[in-house]
Amino acid sequence: MNALDEITESFSRLPGIGKKSAARIANHLLKADRIFMDRFARQIATLQDKIRPCVICGSWTESETCPICSDMSRDRTLLCVVEQPQDVSTIENSNEYRGLFHVLGGVISPLDGVGPDQLRIRPLVERVRGGEIREVIIATNPTVEGDTTALYIQHLLAESDAPCTVTRLASGLPVGGDLEYIDKVTLARSFQGRIKI
Repeated sequence: MNALDEITESFSRLPGIGKKSAARIANHLLKADRIFMDRFARQIATLQDKIRPCVICGSWTESETCPICSDMSRDRTLLCVVEQPQDVSTIENSNEYRGLFHVLGGVISPLDGVGPDQLRIRPLVERVRGGEIREVIIATNPTVEGDTTALYIQHLLAESDAPCTVTRLASGLPVGGDLEYIDKVTLARSFQGRIKI
């Protein structure tokens, strides 16, 4: 296997990139100028050193706390629970939501060996017990695992006597879909029509 095959194989391991796309990217990089290639290589090499999870919400940030958690103008009575850090960006781009976030880091999936203890569910309950949160909006993907996780969180919050309402995004999100690929209008309608669970 030569260097071109190796880089093509590496690119094909990224989500959403098949063998053909990986080969196109690798061939494009061979024709790119050296300055771009050096900068691109440095960005990839230092990405994990520069970006880390926010100590409060779990979203990606370059500092200890992310800009959303640090923004005192946000509605601190609303907490939106999402599966992955990229879901925060998706919801932010809708311009429909001005509250805080909590990233679980996945969903409950026994078949994949992921239980509640592998997720950031306990820190969520602790945040809500703090008393400032009045509504928890569960924005997990509308899949079996997402629904299971939402029901588990709702049950835990009810047991904890947390003084909040638990809601779930309303219809409009396709079953089996991911927040990352939802258009802004559908996402906005889902927030406007959220229901209590």
